[in-house]
Amino acid sequence: MKCQLILSLLLLTTCFVGFGQEKGAGKSKKQNADVVEKGLTKISILYPYAEGKTFDMVYYEAKHMPMVASYLGSNLVKYTIEKGLSGGAPDQPLLYMAVGAFYVKSLSEYQAAIKPNLDAIRADFANYTNVLPVVLVSEVVK
Repeated sequence: MKCQLILSLLLLTTCFVGFGQEKGAGKSKKQNADVVEKGLTKISILYPYAEGKTFDMVYYEAKHMPMVASYLGSNLVKYTIEKGLSGGAPDQPLLYMAVGAFYVKSLSEYQAAIKPNLDAIRADFANYTNVLPVVLVSEVVK
């Protein structure tokens, strides 16, 4: 079961169409690739798929993620938005409808920025989904 979960999570990254929002638009592809560097903290917000659950990608991209990003200030390096397409294996059902991710320099600064805004962030969920997200905090190692 643990191996299946790990495999599913690894495959998850190959099963999404990304819509990245970066500071400093207009940089070359080489420079953009360097933005996600070793040691950054990544906060992934995963929205599990289930029958009858909904997700408004347009609202999420235009309103929710920019709102949260605005709270993070100069600690934010980049954020991305991904739309789930399918599970990792052929004919496997969709695991996640969407994934949002924030890449930040400091986890403690991220937490300090989010804490006073947590009620507003949670209240906004109803505007785009009826799913309770799963959050994963990780360190970029490569």
